[in-house]
Amino acid sequence: MAAAATMAAAARELVLRAGTSDMEEEEGPLASGPGLQEPLQLGELDITSDEYILDEVDVHIQANLEDELVKEALKTGVDLRHYSKQVELELQQIEQKSIRDYIQESENIASLHNQITACDAVLERMEQMLGAFQSDLSSISSEIRTLQEQSGAMNIRLRNRQAVRGKLGELVDGLVVPSALVMAILEAPVTEPRFLEQLQELDAKAAAVREQEARGTAACADVRGVLDRLRVKAVAKIREFILQKIYSFRKPMTNYQIPQTALLKYRFFYQFLLGNERATAKEIRDEYVETLSKIYLSYYRSYLGRLMKVQYEEVAEKDDLMGVEDTAKKGFFSKPSLRSRNTIFTLGTRGSVISPTELEAPILVPHTAQRGEQRYPFEALFRSQHYALLDNSCREYLFICEFFVVSGPAAHDLFHAVMGRTLSMTLKHLESYLTDCYDAIAVFLCIHIVLRFRNIAAKRDVPALDRYWEQVLALLWPRFEMILEMNVQSVRSTDPQRLGGLDTRPHYITRRYAEFSSALVSINQTIPNERTMQLLGQLQVEVENFVLRVAAEFSSRKEQLVFLINNYDMMLGVLMERAADDSKEVESFQQLLNARTQEFIEELLSPPFGGLVAFVKEAEALIERGQAERLRGEEARVTQLIRGFGSSWKSSVESLSQDVMRSFTNFRNGTSIIQGALTQLIQLYHRFHRVLSQPQLRALPARAELINIHHLMVELKKHKPNF
Repeated sequence: MAAAATMAAAARELVLRAGTSDMEEEEGPLASGPGLQEPLQLGELDITSDEYILDEVDVHIQANLEDELVKEALKTGVDLRHYSKQVELELQQIEQKSIRDYIQESENIASLHNQITACDAVLERMEQMLGAFQSDLSSISSEIRTLQEQSGAMNIRLRNRQAVRGKLGELVDGLVVPSALVMAILEAPVTEPRFLEQLQELDAKAAAVREQEARGTAACADVRGVLDRLRVKAVAKIREFILQKIYSFRKPMTNYQIPQTALLKYRFFYQFLLGNERATAKEIRDEYVETLSKIYLSYYRSYLGRLMKVQYEEVAEKDDLMGVEDTAKKGFFSKPSLRSRNTIFTLGTRGSVISPTELEAPILVPHTAQRGEQRYPFEALFRSQHYALLDNSCREYLFICEFFVVSGPAAHDLFHAVMGRTLSMTLKHLESYLTDCYDAIAVFLCIHIVLRFRNIAAKRDVPALDRYWEQVLALLWPRFEMILEMNVQSVRSTDPQRLGGLDTRPHYITRRYAEFSSALVSINQTIPNERTMQLLGQLQVEVENFVLRVAAEFSSRKEQLVFLINNYDMMLGVLMERAADDSKEVESFQQLLNARTQEFIEELLSPPFGGLVAFVKEAEALIERGQAERLRGEEARVTQLIRGFGSSWKSSVESLSQDVMRSFTNFRNGTSIIQGALTQLIQLYHRFHRVLSQPQLRALPARAELINIHHLMVELKKHKPNF
């Protein structure tokens, strides 16, 4: 129905507009088109307006013609007038039907109206209630904001009062002197824990009162008198206690380390004095320094005196030098020399004093050593003395830093105030001893002891002894260098002609050098020092020159070589026992030994096989120059050499072996020389064979008498000595 009404309205509008114009519509198939569904959209077309523009009419008409409903009506040929009447009739029918329906539902409509009216009244009342409620909420919100503001202000006042209460509480707690504190300070012994606890409390209150007085707090005047009296009482008790402990150090046979350790438990006492009574603190510190300084000085002076009594009676003197002969005569009133001067230059077991186990071993007890008639070298006494000094100095330095609350330069100054006299006395004693000391090994061991003790002190974080170690080294190094230079000069000035009878065995001076050099090299390897190596290099040069000067005293070159080889071999053997194989001394003497051994082998082979050696060298030279034809004139000489070697080589080798074993004291060296000589003989004979294989000598009849080289090797092996 709605669609029909819409179509009727559209048709009616179209008919009305069409009737006002003079245009006649052509009748066609559009008049009978039923079922148009949509109203014709003609826009706001107004043909009665004076402002009507003809151009716009064409636009509207064209737009309406594009409408789907119009297109459908034109296609079906509907008569618009008829269609309009039909639509109007249908509208009237629908209207009548709607009226009847409305009349039938009038009661329901009236009831609905009444219900709507009642609902409007209820909603009106609800609106009024909600409005009142909103008003109440607005008033409550303002009240809540007021309460929040009041609460915030109250919180601020509360925090301020709590802060004031805390400050006042701290102030009152800091100023109020409880009875427990008074009773402990006045009556409790200083050794009781509660005295220490209340003393710390008293110190805190005194500091608090001083701070508040600086701020101008008037309440401090109420407690100042009480605190001052308690402070005076505490200072008096602490002073008496600490001084008694210090005085106890002075008792004979007292182990001062025990009361010193006990004082560390009460180190706060000195801190209290330092903060409240500096004059008393200074008095205690000065008394401690004076007491401990005297104790250490007395102890070390006594210990040094008793320690030196257990030193070896036989010590090196200024005449006990490397180049001094054993047979040197002394005056009638001169002191007897060492039983064996060689012991001065031998390390032996003395080097163990710098081993880790011996270095920090317990110190020597002189009266125990005297009771057991034990004697020690100087370096052992030096180690014991300085280990005791190191141990006590480290303990004293740490005690000073902890008890007297000092560090850095202040700790150094206080340490030297306590130990300075002892260290000076020790340095003077060492300087006095070194004046007459000529034992280079002992001095060198002392140097290395100091170097190791310095490292130990650094590990213990005790720098207070650094200056002392430098002073000790400043005494030891020049003395060591002087003794070494004296030995160098003694070797340089030694006259071989004044040494008495000479033989080819190793000389005692070279043995001294070997022992001495190996000792210093083995010690120096642990902590290398370039200056030591330079001095040893000078000594080595002088010893080599001395060996050459002594060798020149022998008439024959063979004896000279035997003497040189024996001495080089002996020095090399001693050095290799203690020094590293790659040390410069070992390499130098190894080269000298090899060169002299080769020369000796050639000298050894020269008498029995000299002709053979000369011919082989001449022939090889001719062959190398391309003059082998000249060998044809040497047939008689070659024949004589072949027959001479075949008849005498065995006896010559036997004589050679016996001569070598008689000449060399070291059987291993002699064996090596014999093996070298036999090897060189085989090589010589092999070269002789090659010369005879030349075309110029190949037809020589005497070649049949040549000894087979392999047979010769087998026979020579029988002469190889075994040891």
